[in-house]
This record gives sequence, structure tokens and C-alpha cells, in this order.
Amino acid sequence: MLRSLRIQHFALIDAVQLDFQNGFTVFTGETGSGKSIILSATQLILGERADLSVLAPGAKKAIVEAIFDLPQSLLPFFEQHDLDYEPQTLIRRELAAEGKSRAFINDTPVSLQVLKLLTSNLLQIHSQYNTLELKSKTFQLQLVDVLLGLQEQQLDFARAFKSFQLKQKELEHMRAKYEQDCAQQDYNDFLLEELVALQLHDPKIQGLENEIERYANAAQLQEAQSALESLQDDNGPYAALYQRKLILDKVKHIDAQMAGFAERLAELLIELKELSRDALRSSTQDLDPSQLPALEALQDKINSALHKHKAHDIAALIDIQKQLSNQAQTLHEQQESLKNFDKELAVLQQQLWAAALALHQSRVVGVSALAAQLQQILDELKLPNTTLSFELEQTDQLNQNGCSDIEMLFSANLGHQPVPVERAASGGELSRLMLALQKMVSEKKALPTIIFDEIDTGVSGDVALKIGRLLNEMAQNGQCMAISHLPQVAAKAVHHFLVQKTVVNKRMQTRVSALSQVERTQEIARLLSGEIISEAALANAVSLLADQ
Repeated sequence: MLRSLRIQHFALIDAVQLDFQNGFTVFTGETGSGKSIILSATQLILGERADLSVLAPGAKKAIVEAIFDLPQSLLPFFEQHDLDYEPQTLIRRELAAEGKSRAFINDTPVSLQVLKLLTSNLLQIHSQYNTLELKSKTFQLQLVDVLLGLQEQQLDFARAFKSFQLKQKELEHMRAKYEQDCAQQDYNDFLLEELVALQLHDPKIQGLENEIERYANAAQLQEAQSALESLQDDNGPYAALYQRKLILDKVKHIDAQMAGFAERLAELLIELKELSRDALRSSTQDLDPSQLPALEALQDKINSALHKHKAHDIAALIDIQKQLSNQAQTLHEQQESLKNFDKELAVLQQQLWAAALALHQSRVVGVSALAAQLQQILDELKLPNTTLSFELEQTDQLNQNGCSDIEMLFSANLGHQPVPVERAASGGELSRLMLALQKMVSEKKALPTIIFDEIDTGVSGDVALKIGRLLNEMAQNGQCMAISHLPQVAAKAVHHFLVQKTVVNKRMQTRVSALSQVERTQEIARLLSGEIISEAALANAVSLLADQ
């Protein structure tokens, strides 16, 4: 239950402290007195956003505080969000002049999302805008789900449907990536063929630059080879050194040093012979200068490939070749992933359809009794000839609400076929229909406090009296508050607040005061007759108040 509401420096309100009790409470006052300001301030407690325009002139900060009696059933919520639970919980909103907005639960700062989660279980405000929502099919379906106790089932479906949509988007992304990769594959195959033709794994390719250098200098290399081969010619170095070895051999047994020289010369002769033979077997003799253009052309191709693939060396080209070779395998894996994901989505879609059809069937089964209950309440609200039904059709496409298309058909006149409510109901009829629905919703959801903003718009006389009685009835097990201009509604309240505008210190301010029984009589008489209160109006007011 809402126990108190304190508003400070909010629009025309300088400071207001309101204390509430159980039962039906009404707010009255002249048009423009500030009743909507109180409602706007209360909406801040519900986590609605505010702007700087609500700050009173010259104020640094606007404050709205509410104290609620909380049931023990909300204790898990406080534990989940690491908040201190108090049987009487204080909720505060502050709006600073620099634009900062803060929310507190028992003096602990919280986000607006957390605040909304809590207060949605404590308080509901119904405005004229909500009556217009009744013309929305989505709103009609939400009402049906709440009244039939299908809200949790619908929320579970909505979450599953959203997850399914996210997976669909993921599949679309995967498919687009696969198609893009497939389109790229032809070019990749061309690149791969180019790299394979270069035979990058051949060891000769690794030393291609050196090979080109050898072929470019083939004549000099062959000249050097010939010089080495001629070491053993008759007049060559080998023959000359061999003659000198013979001279040393004659004296080596006489002198140890000469013996050493002879040994070293013998080793040198052996090395010269092997050097000449190795030169004879050298590949230099196979160098054909005519092959140089082909090697240079291959080098050009490699350089072109390095430039095309922005690679630094042949090793990097080999890595690119490997990646291109793996691309076909990657495409195959992508294709398999797409098939598996597609199958998974098909299963999920079947499950969604099963859940949607079950939800739809529950709605179809329940709406007849729902319409009958509504008609009974509308009969009490002076709409005895009402024809009301909820027509449900199964759609061929899923949405977050399942597969139900709803049409709320309404006729307030005997003998007239019901038509969609947005075309049939007048403003007063819509208000009464919405009030009947809200009565059922409040009973279903067991909301502790509900506030109606001019729910009696478009009605008068006996209908207004019926509305007042219904609001009083709704407050029997909790709190019901209403902003009203009708004396018949105000007279059925247990508690009455008067909203007035007065000039204080040369500034217009809104004041709110709780009325005594005598003051209530005066206010209801004013609602009946205007500013000049007649004796007849007073008598009528007394009569209305007596008929509780």
C-alpha cells in the first residue's frame, strides 16, 4: 500500500505531504489546479523519466518521496538486487537543476530499471491515454493474457521467440558470409594455380637469385673452372711442384727440416690433384647462358606474386598457398555448419509453433467466460445492452505474442451488430469498458494501489454514481485513487483531497489538503453547482455522501 507521498519543488508544488489510508481516495479541484502535477510526480516513483521543466522556479532540486507497505513476498527481490528490505520502504527520486536524475530505495541508489521492476508490483496509474490503448490489438491481447492468467506463458514464448529471431539473424549472417566466400572461390582458385605453377617448395626456387647470378656470370665461372682443371697440365703448377718434390726427396733423410718440407709439399700435391679433379666434376660446365631469360622470367613471376599478395618472402607465399588450399575445405565446413544450423532452427520453429498453438488454444477456450464477466460488470455500469466478444484467429506467421490475431467486438446498443471496439465505443463507453477491465486486472494481479486519472470522462448522472461505487468496491481489498470532476464519484470515496492553486509570495503554487466531512460536503456541492453553492446543492451533496 502507498502510505505517504512527499513532493518538494516540483512544478507549482513547493512542498506537499500526503498521507494515505486503505480504501477509495479521490482528488478533486478546478481544472488547472495541479491534479496532473501530482500524477506526474507519482509517475517519477514508477521510474518514468523527467525533464528540467518540472523544477520549481529557483529550486536546485526537485524531490518526490513515497513510502510503501511491502509484503514479505518481495523479500527475494531485495536480496537479488542487494537492497535493504524494510516493511515500510522509502522510494525517492531527485532531479537536480543540472539535469541529473537519481533514484533511491531505502537510501540505496538504484537504476530506473530496478525501480520500475519494484514499483510495477506496488502501483499502477491509469490515464486517459491508457483508454486509447484499448483500441490497440496488441494491448487487447495483453489484457486477455493477464485476465486469463497466461501472462507468464506469453512472456516465456516472447523470450523464446526473440532468441529464435537472433538465431535467424545469425544464420542470415553465416549464409551471407558463405555466399561471399563462394563468390571469392573462383578467384582464389586462380590465385592458387598461379602459386602452384611457381613450384615454391622446390629448393631451387629458394636459391633462385643466386642461380640467376651464376648463369649471368657463366663465362667467368667456366674460365675459373678451366683454370682449376689445368693445374695438372704438363706445364702446369702440379708438374713444377712435383719436380721440386723429387729434389726434396733426395735430401730429406739428411735434414729433418727438409723432411718436413718434403712432407708438406707431398700433401700440397695431393690437394692440387683433388682440386683439379673436383673442378672437372663441377656443375659450372653445365651452365647454359641461353637459360638465363627463363630464370629471370621465373624471378619476375615470383616478384609479381610477392607484390600481388603483399608478401615479404617466399615463405609468406607458401603460407598464402596453404591458406588458399584450405579455402575449399573451409567452404565445405561452412556448408555443413549452415545445414546443421538450419536444422536446429527448423526444430526450434516447430517448438515455437507448438507453444504458440497451445497459447492460442488457451486464449480461445478462455475468452468466452472473460467476455461474460465483462458484460456483467458493464451491466452494473449502466451498459445493460452491451454485446461484447473477443474474436481470435490463428495467424500464419509467428510474432512475439504467438499466432493469435484478436478483434475486440463491441456494441452498446440493442439490435446492433458488434463491430471493432475502436469504431463502436464512444468516449464514455470506452472509459467504462476500461474501468471494467481494470477492475478485473486489479483483482487478477492483486495490485495494492491503483490510480485512475479521470476514468469517468464522458459520463454523468447515474453512470457516474455506478462508477463511484465500482471504484469503492475495487478499494475494498487495497487502495484505489481517482482524479475526478464528478460529485457522484467523489461522494463514494472514503478519503478526499482538494487540489487548489493559490498565490504565495507573488508566485502561483499548488496546495493539497485533506478534507473533513464538512469540507467534503462543501466541495461536492461545488462540483454540483459551481462556485456559488446553493442550498439545493448542499442538500444533494449530503444525500450523495449518505448513500455509501
